[in-house]
Amino acid sequence: MIAPDHRDLLPFFVYGTLRPGEPNHDLLLRGRTHTEEPARLPDAVLYDGPGYPYAVEAPGEAVSGDLVTALPEAYGRLLAELDRLEEYAPGDPRNLYERVARDVVRADGTAARAWVYVAAPRIAARLRARGRLITGGDWLARC
Repeated sequence: MIAPDHRDLLPFFVYGTLRPGEPNHDLLLRGRTHTEEPARLPDAVLYDGPGYPYAVEAPGEAVSGDLVTALPEAYGRLLAELDRLEEYAPGDPRNLYERVARDVVRADGTAARAWVYVAAPRIAARLRARGRLITGGDWLARC
């Protein structure tokens, strides 16, 4: 496994099944994080997927989630596992998600740069055309 460049050791913004209390949080993040705090991703909306959401970039809206900072010793392996979970491989046209660096806003109003998995372009186009929007941008409040 290639170690990530120290400049790329960004926290992760999670908004669906990786949030605290959700199944993939327990599976992948429990015990491997330094901090987890509420945050919002500006200029994005959420669409319902088959058991998980997709964030799609959209001006003026926001998605609720959590800013997760991994333990340094867990970072490389966690990044690889999250990429696999999100079916992301750099440059692969079959990606479901793209991992992008975006600014998120903590509950106290401060900004942080984080990795975010957003819907890949072909998925985003399909969702914009006929997807089911999650009103309010909060996966946990969708029901």
